[in-house]
Formats: sequence, structure tokens, C-alpha cells
Amino acid sequence: MTGSLDALHLAMNQGHSAAWDQNWEAAVQHYRKAVECAPDNVQALTSLGLALFELQEYEESLRSYLKAARLAREDPIPLEKIAQICERLGNLERAQAASLQAAEVYLKNKDLQKAIENWKRVTLLNPENIQARARLAAVYEHMGNKELAVEEYLALASLYQHASDMEKAVRAVNRAMQLIPGDARATQALTMLRDFKSLPLPARSRGATASLRMAQLKKADTGVAEPDKRQEPIAEAQQRALTILAGMLFDEDFGMPEGTASRGLQAIVRNTGSLRTPKVVDRTRILLHLTQVVDLHTQGKYEHAANELQRAMEVGLDHPAAHFTLGALLIQIGQPDNAFRYLQSAMKHPDFALASRLMLGQTLRSMGRLREAAVEYLEALRVADSSMAPADRRDDLFQLYEPLVEEQRHENDAEAQARLCDNVASLLTQPDWREQVQRARKQLPSQVDNQAIVPLAEVIIQSRSSQIVESLAKINDLANEGYLRSAMEEAFYAVQYAPTYLPLHIFMAELLIKQGQLQLAISKLLAVAQTYSARGETRRAIDLYHRVVELAPMDFKPRSRLIDLLIEQDHIEEALLEYMELADVYYSLADLDNARSTYTEALRLAQQTNADRSWRVKIMHRMADIDLQSLDWRQALRIFEQIRILQPDDEQARARLIELNFRLGQEAQAMTELENYITHLLETGRRDAALEFLKTQARDNPGRPLVRRRLADLYRHAGKIEEAIAELDAAGELFLDAGNRDEAIRTLELILALRPAKAASYQQLLDQLRRR
Repeated sequence: MTGSLDALHLAMNQGHSAAWDQNWEAAVQHYRKAVECAPDNVQALTSLGLALFELQEYEESLRSYLKAARLAREDPIPLEKIAQICERLGNLERAQAASLQAAEVYLKNKDLQKAIENWKRVTLLNPENIQARARLAAVYEHMGNKELAVEEYLALASLYQHASDMEKAVRAVNRAMQLIPGDARATQALTMLRDFKSLPLPARSRGATASLRMAQLKKADTGVAEPDKRQEPIAEAQQRALTILAGMLFDEDFGMPEGTASRGLQAIVRNTGSLRTPKVVDRTRILLHLTQVVDLHTQGKYEHAANELQRAMEVGLDHPAAHFTLGALLIQIGQPDNAFRYLQSAMKHPDFALASRLMLGQTLRSMGRLREAAVEYLEALRVADSSMAPADRRDDLFQLYEPLVEEQRHENDAEAQARLCDNVASLLTQPDWREQVQRARKQLPSQVDNQAIVPLAEVIIQSRSSQIVESLAKINDLANEGYLRSAMEEAFYAVQYAPTYLPLHIFMAELLIKQGQLQLAISKLLAVAQTYSARGETRRAIDLYHRVVELAPMDFKPRSRLIDLLIEQDHIEEALLEYMELADVYYSLADLDNARSTYTEALRLAQQTNADRSWRVKIMHRMADIDLQSLDWRQALRIFEQIRILQPDDEQARARLIELNFRLGQEAQAMTELENYITHLLETGRRDAALEFLKTQARDNPGRPLVRRRLADLYRHAGKIEEAIAELDAAGELFLDAGNRDEAIRTLELILALRPAKAASYQQLLDQLRRR
């Protein structure tokens, strides 16, 4: 026996040492020996389970934890691990059962926090699990967390209603209302139940079972781990794209490419770019196809993966990662002609621009289309070179490639074209391409800080574009000296040998502006912006649309196109700002319908992209103001109610809610709104703010006795007895004028309780009222 214990201790110590060093293979060997020495040793079983889990040997790890759980029924940890493993294996029912068991053990051990974690895990896996919801509601209530308890009771009400148990549904809502009297959500839920309307079911959190699939994908040859910066650009982009597609399956806010806003699957379906013509899409079908895409791709079944991805896009999926992946798959299965449009779309996104250009260059060259291939390789060099330049020089460097690209489009020397393709490919299609670009930059002539940065293409190809550079310098000199007509003549001359050099056309537009020919200038700028957009140079197109909007703020079409491009590039706050300015233009023209419609589009964008809450509040205030001007008080009321939910501290919205309810003859609801806000202010320690708000309400509503009486109550609590008596006196007079004897009596009783100086007069009046 002693020898067996010694062997057990030795094996466990060796296993712990290996585990400490993250050497899980060795840890498994040692822990196996420990289990052989003592098959029912719980620590040996759980240690082996953990090591196997780290090696992603989930089935065997599960067996170890199951045995440990049977042997140690009062230990919740094996149950938690069983739940995690079952989740990764896709057995969600078993995962829920294990989490529920673990929660009960923690509850028995009086560890409420860990119990809550396990119940919440169940609701992540299955938001319609009544047992977990009921436990959470009861525990939150016990802990005094009324807000969370109300959320769970309302979720239970929805589940009971859908299970046709109306008695329990009403009981759950009533419990919520007891916890937070006057809660808007509970009140609305009760109204819906009474009107036989369906309560919304608890939403599913889409990240609950992501871990297993992501772990499996990481083991595949293609991999979907975070992109490795040591890969060559095409492989790096393919990995990034597949990571994004896989992430769409699991998280509402999946990992977007760097520099973009996370927008979730709902905001990446087709036609949500402009939000003007929303298309109904089947999210379930998109997810179904995407699941097949990721699985087939990792298995190397590229043709089937391409077919599934096309189907996903047909039913609404629209994301640069999807376009890039489909383009790459189509090239891989020998359908390059079909691939081009997808890669051209993907290149508009900075994360896929370089890889898309390189892939197009490689494919075009293999098809014998050498001139087009050379242009794509040069564009790829432009993207790579600009990305490695200092941030404040990138735009300038990107622009300097224009004459080189233009010249290449007219190059007829096949040998020069082939040499360009070879040089760029050898530089960029290798894992250390970033280091290679930086090394090549050092071969350029040394540059003084205030001089224009030199394109790397000067090393790669011999530029013969000096003529356009000289012409631009001459045009600039003439314009600066005031010879605008001569500058324009020089520009027309330069256009003859560089007709598609877009910076030259921009220069001409600026000359037209100086000459006062604004409409011609705008037309030229719009043409250039459209060309940049077609080339995939969206940032330059955006800059030009900004310039056009600045020149013609009342022209709606350029601003609308600007908004579309900003949304496409995930510049959401810029897009929202443009929406607001567009709505302001409509408003200044007294076109309230179009102004409100524009605000509605802005709100939809803010909601779909999870923009900062302040944007939604600001937009809804503008919408409500228009509703007020249009005398649509009920619509304004609904908007202000939404603002109150989003921003409980918004005093303007609270005041409007009270005002509108009074206007609509809904005095009880107005007083409920008033009471809820005063309670909110008092609970958050802002007694002075509550008093000031009530004073304002009393001043704005002098004929509302209930408001005056509530103000008196606050005065009383603040020790301002004289002010309280004055307000109660005014309220009593109003009740008497309205013939409300009972409330007048109650008000007089409140006055007398404060021991006023003229108590006898008040008592006499009270006696008279009681005798009537």
C-alpha cells in the first residue's frame, strides 16, 4: 500500500510540474500513471481531465470528469468542466444539465456568485430555460438586485405565456411590478398580456457555443486563428477572412478587421449599406450556409465551399471577407473570370486590398493578360508601400503612384511588364514582405522631412512620368501667380498625354472654382469621385464627395452617395454626422417629412451598428421635435419614452413626457412619469436636482394640484416647512375649485400635520368640508 501511495504522489508531482511548464503531453502521461495507481482518486481524475482538455482531447477529458463527478457529488468543479466540454462538443442539453447541477451545489455551499454564473451560462445556451430563469429571479430578489430580478421575471412571463400558462405569466409580471412599482417594462408587459399580445421571447446570445468550432478550425490546415503577421499577404488575408466568417457564426459582435467597427451579422447583409431599401434576409439560412463554408473550407473541399458561400451571398450576406474568400475559392477551382468581380469588391476594404491586387495580378498574368497584370502588381505595391509609410505621409505617397499607374496602363513593352510583375511578386509574396519593403525603402535617395516622399516604385521600375510632374509644377506656378486661364490651358495640354491621371482633373476642378465656374467644377469632381470609387480607392472618393458637399450643401445626391461610402467603409460616426446635416438641410427648407425620414434612416444605422448611445438619443430628440411641430403628440410621446429607456437621466425627455401626457389628458400617466423621475433622482442622491425639477414643473403647470402637492412633499423632506405649506395651500385651492372634496380634505390634513401658523383657520375649513 505504501509503495502504491508513493507512486501516486510521485506521478502527481511530476504531472503538476509538467502542467506548470505547459507541457500537457507529459502531464497526461504522468496523470495517467496516477489514475492507474488510484482509479478513484478525484484529484488524479480532475488533473488528467484538465490536461486532456488543454490538448483538446475532449471526449477522454469528459470521461475523467464524469467519473470525478460521480465520486465527489458535493464538488461543483467537475460539473462545471463537464458543462464546458459538452458545450464544446455541441451537446448543449447535457451542458445545460451539468451547469444546473453545478449551480445547485454552489447554492448548497452558499456560494451565490458561482451559482449565478452557472445559471447565466444555462441562459446563454438556452435563453428559454425556465428553471435557470426562475432561480436567477429568486436569487437576484434575495440579494436586493431589483433591476436584474425584474428582467428575469419578465423573461419568465414571456416563457410562461408561450407555454400557454397565463396565470404564471401574469404572476411573474406582478412580481416584477411589486419589486419596482411603475416600471415601464413591466407595465407594458402586463398591458400586452391583457391585450393577448405575444411578449418577445428572451433573445439568444450568439457566442454560447463558439469555442469548440473555433478550436477545431484552428487545428485545420487553413486555420482561423488571429492572422499571423509572418505570413505572405494572400495567406494572411485568407486566414483573416476565414476568421471573420467563422466569427459570424458565434458572436453578435464578431471580430472585425482592424480599424473597422464591429457591426454583427444583422448589419452585414446586403442593402444595409445605405439603409434606404432594406431587404428581408433569412439569417438562419445565411448561418446555415456559413457553417458549411467554414467546415468545407477547412476540409479542403473548395468547390463545395464556394457553392455554399455563393448561396449565403444570394440570401443577403454582404461583407468584404465573404467577397475575398469567394474570389480566392473561385480562382482555386479554376474559375478566374467569375472571381474578378468579387476580388474587385473586396479590394475596397483596406484589410483585403493588397491580397486582392496580388491575386488579380497573378491570375491575369497566368491568363496572358500581361498589361493588366502589371497594373495590378503596381497597385499592390502602392498599397504595400503606403501602408508602411508614416501615417502623415501615406496619402501623399499613395497619390504619387498615380502617374506611374497611368503610364503602366499604356505600356506596350511586354518585357518591361514582365519585369515589373516579377519584381513586385518577389518583394511582396513572402512572409517577411514588411521587412522587405522597409529594406527597399532604404535604397531610395535620402529625403529631407519637408520634401515629397518618394514612391518605392522608383526602385522597382524606371519612371518615365516626369513630363506630368513638370506640367503639374507649371500649372501650380501659373495658378499661384493669378494666371488662371494659362494654367487651365497647360492643364488641357497635360490631359492629352495623361487623360486618366485623376489628380490632374482635380487640379482642373479647383481652377474652375477659382474662375467662378462652380457647376462645371462640381461635375468634374463628381466624375473623378465616381472613378476613384470604381477603382476601389474609396477613401479618395470620400474626400472628393466631402469637397462637393462643402461646395453645394443643398445638393442631396452627392451627400447621399457620401453617406453610402462612409457606411461601406464602417465610418459610422461620420455617416451619422452627414445624415444629421442632410436632415438639417431638409429642415431649413421646411421639408419636415424628408427631414424626419432622414433622421429615421440615421437611427436605423445607429441601432444596427451599435453606435454610441448618445447618437441614438440625439437623433430621437430631433425626430420628436419634428413630431411636436407636426402636432403628432402621440408619436412624439413614443419617441420620448424610448429616450427615457436609453438615457434615464435625460431631463428634457422626462419633462416632455410629463407635458405630453398632460396635453393628451393622461394625468395619471403624467404623474407616474413625474414620480418615476423624482424617485430616480432621489435614489441616485440628487435631491437638489429633484427639487429644482419639481419647482419647474409646478411653474409650468400651475393648475396641476398633484404637482404642487408633490413639490410640497419634497419641501417638507428638505425642512422647508413654510414653502411646503404654501404649495399645499395652493394645491388645496385647486382641488376645491375643481370640486374634488376628498383630495382637498387630504391636502388640508397634510397642512395641519405641518403645524402651520394659521392652524385654526385650516381646521375650520377642514371641519366644514367634512360636514358637507
